Amino acid sequence: MSDPSKQSLNRAIDPFGLVALLGGALAMGVSPIFVRFAAADGVPAFASAFWRVALALPVLYAWALAEERQSGAGPKPSMNKAIFLAGLLFSGDLLFWHLSILNTSVANATFFGTTTPIWVVLTAWLIFRQKIPRAVPVGIALCIIGGIALIGRSMELDINHVKGDIFGLITAVFFSLYFFAVQSARKASGAARATFGLSLVTAPILAAAALINGDTFLPHGASGYAALMAMALISHAGGQGLLAIALGRLPTVLTSFVIFIEAIAAALMAWLVLGEDLVALQLMGGALILVGIYVARPQEAAQRSENIDKNSLESAIER
Repeated sequence: MSDPSKQSLNRAIDPFGLVALLGGALAMGVSPIFVRFAAADGVPAFASAFWRVALALPVLYAWALAEERQSGAGPKPSMNKAIFLAGLLFSGDLLFWHLSILNTSVANATFFGTTTPIWVVLTAWLIFRQKIPRAVPVGIALCIIGGIALIGRSMELDINHVKGDIFGLITAVFFSLYFFAVQSARKASGAARATFGLSLVTAPILAAAALINGDTFLPHGASGYAALMAMALISHAGGQGLLAIALGRLPTVLTSFVIFIEAIAAALMAWLVLGEDLVALQLMGGALILVGIYVARPQEAAQRSENIDKNSLESAIER
């Protein structure tokens, strides 16, 4: 795996990468809605996670071929060390996420899952020896506080939930390492090829987990099939594919903040689709998350803009 330590945290923001990051967050943020619809039609969590990945494979493969044809580089291998590792890490992320939901409240699982950026920063600093700008921890702190405001009223302090809460933290660790693996995979592969390859690894692992858990694989009716297909096309092919694009264009630490945007998207979709309440405290939490992301953004672009404005003002004075 290539060395992420060479990656600059202060490089200018790539506009296309930022759009991909936001789009990926929105696409992944709607997945709880599809999971709930699938569960209501008889498909439990592990089985729906399997279908989420497996049904996306044909679309991802077609996208990979089109992407490589457009670039003129020719077909790339679907598997290398970085892609294989990303698949294993994504499997761990999904498995422990569902185990967390089964052993604690959804709000607790979501909150502990949002600690992903903390683990990304610690990995970048301690393992890859990246210099972390002071604004990043401040931004993370603001986002964590915003996350508590967003879901805090549903959180529970219960000794019986400790195991599930720990599973939530493990989910965050797996997802944080997944960012580095995909970022490395993007050095040699396009976003679609990397997502297709890691999905080839993840799908059989999730199938095995569903079989061991005794899950029912087929839904009872058309609404369940629609939910599974939407989850595969929107949340996996769209969400993970766009995240892979972002990881090829943006610093890994910044990209990890997608988890907070995803939480905002999930709350908005629950309000729009499921009619769940969205109170003022949650709106303030969402706003604080956006402030935190702004604070933690790479500074080079902002500094460059300030320098341009300063130079323009000096030129005007000289005239």
